[in-house]
Amino acid sequence: MRKRLDLDGEIAGVGDLTRDELSAAWARAYGCPPPKGVKRGLLERSATWHLQAKRLGGLPSTLKKTLGTGTTRGTNANAIRPSNSGPDRQDGVPLARPALSDRALKSSLRSLPPKVGSRLMREWNGRMHIVEVVDDGFVLDGKTYGSLSAVARRITGAHWSGPRFFGL
Repeated sequence: MRKRLDLDGEIAGVGDLTRDELSAAWARAYGCPPPKGVKRGLLERSATWHLQAKRLGGLPSTLKKTLGTGTTRGTNANAIRPSNSGPDRQDGVPLARPALSDRALKSSLRSLPPKVGSRLMREWNGRMHIVEVVDDGFVLDGKTYGSLSAVARRITGAHWSGPRFFGL
């Protein structure tokens, strides 16, 4: 109980830190300075999360393993959006390249098809395209396509790898 009260006190104290102190906490946690223009609230939440993770253990190892494989993306499991992230990037920054065997494993996990009921979203030429995954293919604008590559071709007018186009 005493530890919990100490933690609560430390969390409450995060709001009293200066921006420079919050930036230093960010740099310790992430190994780089915070992005330019980051709001104070995000710095505070980051510092608070790291305090809790340090004291209470952070994410469960199974979740860390799942996140490390790149098999889950985004915050909504039914909306997959391409982003500047993935197993080779963290917050848009390239990570050290994994060993070949690790890359092959991650590649095979990433190549799993999206689950039925998922929605794939991609903006192209200023228009948001939403593709529904169904049992017999992919539905775009009411028409069913047999592959993601066919959907990407319909959207762009050129040959694309469908999974690559949708960031899978």
